[in-house]
Amino acid sequence: MTTLARKLRLADYFALAFGTMVGAGWLVLMDDWLGRSGPLGAILGFALGGVLLLPVGYVYGQWVQRLPDAAGEAAYTAQVFPPVVSYFTGWMMLLAYFIVCPWEAVAVGKLAAYIFPSLNSLELYRVAGQPVFLPRLVLGVGLTIFLAVLNYRGIRWSASFQNWTTGIVLLLFALLLGISAVRGAPANFHPAFRTTPFVSILLTLQIVPYFMTGFESVPKVAEEAHPGFCSTGFFRAIVMAVLVGAGFYVLAVAAVAYVAPWQGLIGKRFATAIAFEQAMGAQWPVRLIVVMALFGLFQCFNGNFVASSRLLFAYGRRRTIHPRFGEVHEKFLTPSVAILGITAGTLAGLLLGDALLVPVTEVGSMASALGWFAACLSFGIVEKRASRRIVTGLGIAVSLLLFLMKVLPAFPGHFSPAEWIAFGIWVGLGIVLRARS
Repeated sequence: MTTLARKLRLADYFALAFGTMVGAGWLVLMDDWLGRSGPLGAILGFALGGVLLLPVGYVYGQWVQRLPDAAGEAAYTAQVFPPVVSYFTGWMMLLAYFIVCPWEAVAVGKLAAYIFPSLNSLELYRVAGQPVFLPRLVLGVGLTIFLAVLNYRGIRWSASFQNWTTGIVLLLFALLLGISAVRGAPANFHPAFRTTPFVSILLTLQIVPYFMTGFESVPKVAEEAHPGFCSTGFFRAIVMAVLVGAGFYVLAVAAVAYVAPWQGLIGKRFATAIAFEQAMGAQWPVRLIVVMALFGLFQCFNGNFVASSRLLFAYGRRRTIHPRFGEVHEKFLTPSVAILGITAGTLAGLLLGDALLVPVTEVGSMASALGWFAACLSFGIVEKRASRRIVTGLGIAVSLLLFLMKVLPAFPGHFSPAEWIAFGIWVGLGIVLRARS
């Protein structure tokens, strides 16, 4: 039986996890973050989210050392729960990864149109009142096909691309922080919260699962580790990704709110770029930010493409969906059919245009939190050592809370009917594929 290529090392795993986590949301949705919580509310929400996710990251680090399986959560829950629970746990995580791919394919056109407004021409149709433009659609299709070819030809190609894009993002981000520190002022932070401190932090904490999803992508490619790779490196990559990812979001909000009065940014498209443009009185910081965001988009798209294709591959290998998805290319040693499946799904989602952007955030948050909860709960059942069960208990509580905040009407920012419909469609698709298998 042909197996996947084994070529990944620690730097590759960190770049994959961080890149899957950090895309272009800090530019595209900054006005939403500030509008939800105010600067300090958003900062504390992301910081608290990063700390709370450490126990969850610990559980994943333990699981992947025991069970390096591309099925991830589906494999972990299969140790203690019936097959139907295992199947839908993994199906939810597949949603969390896959749903980002069309999001990024749409966002690349939105970003490019900020520099080249002519891309907002030749309207084809509208979805939920949002226009879909031909040039932006072509751009998204082109990027999707490029990443599909990259991943089809080998994990080393994909990993090298991920390493380069992650390095560029971090380098340009350091430059932006320096600009903010020099040109900003503490007075721009006031008022620190949009509403009360508790509600402000809570509203950001609700979206943390979506923007921090990515650290658990490491187990999805655990089978592709270099033969000399030490299994403890999986845990190190996960922890590094959680801490650096949370720090990135905290500093991004702080830099924007410090460099310009944040209340004037609410409702503004690409608020991050507008803030630096106001502070500098020039266009070059805007172009720098958009370039950085494009590289962030590339790394996030590629990371989620890798994770979702491996999960789909693992499902095919387990024969819980059509077994063809479990095929490995004889020459490139990649899950070729699964890659083509994710490509087709991304192109289909791309047709929805800008209407896809905000609902995806909410549905992805719930799906991620549910997957984390199932992984932590299953580890708590199989683990016998008291010290590890205490940490696991924290992970269970955190992930369950994050899940409930999205589904219970008692919490502000809970699921809307449209989001429940989107979630229901995904569950229905999972039922159909499982029945056909």
